[in-house]
Amino acid sequence: MKKISIAAVAAAALALTACEAKVTEEGEMPELDVDVAGDAGKLPEIDVETADVEIGTEKTTIEVPDVDVTMPDEK
Repeated sequence: MKKISIAAVAAAALALTACEAKVTEEGEMPELDVDVAGDAGKLPEIDVETADVEIGTEKTTIEVPDVDVTMPDEK
């Protein structure tokens, strides 16, 4: 259970550091008139710059050892 908590905290920290957000316009609380109607308010505008991630593939040759397997004789 403790490992899951640590992993969750690490994932949250990575997510928070992976992008930069700038508030470009402040939000506004709704104005309400209980008897009649209300103003819906306004959400803030936010510019988010995410991290640039480049993904690709590369062909490579890996030398593997030659393995000889000798099976024991079955009786």
